[in-house]
Amino acid sequence: MYAALFRTLPGPLWLRIVLVVILAAAIVLALFAWGYPWMDTIIDPQDVTVADPAAHE
Repeated sequence: MYAALFRTLPGPLWLRIVLVVILAAAIVLALFAWGYPWMDTIIDPQDVTVADPAAHE
């Protein structure tokens, strides 16, 4: 998958490496800006499903 992406990018090797770094940074930025906050509204971090063994004694 990554090799196919790398082959489709234009330019010499150094330009393709720069483009891959920029694309990866854009994806990480988009996840932190929109993806993770959206997921936080769906998943409740306080909703714990693991039982406390000491509570059953």
